[in-house]
Amino acid sequence: QVQLVESGGGLVQAGGSLRLSCAASGGTFSRYHMGWFRQAPGKEREFVAAITWSGGSTTYADSVKGRFTISRDNAKNPVYLQMNSLKPEDTAVYYCGVSRSWGRFGPSVYDYWGQGTQVTVSS
Repeated sequence: QVQLVESGGGLVQAGGSLRLSCAASGGTFSRYHMGWFRQAPGKEREFVAAITWSGGSTTYADSVKGRFTISRDNAKNPVYLQMNSLKPEDTAVYYCGVSRSWGRFGPSVYDYWGQGTQVTVSS
């Protein structure tokens, strides 16, 4: 099965930037749709962004639209989340997941998850 590992999290000041990466192994990763989710303490896992296996379509949560960009590199498999203009409310553990379906963006349609990477935004 597909194995996912997130990296790139850390502590930044409000207004700063981070770039998260998700490395995959096993399966045919380039044929999976990819999503980023986040979960803050005491909260449910929340959709952030997704990209189709071809890279032809992306979608974003309203809370991050215009600030975050999801992209993928099919040649080397990694999927990225560029996060700019970070706000304290972006603080969460960020997870990448893979899905074979598109058009629904709840966590239930994602088949595999990474272990998560912590993003903390201070102010």
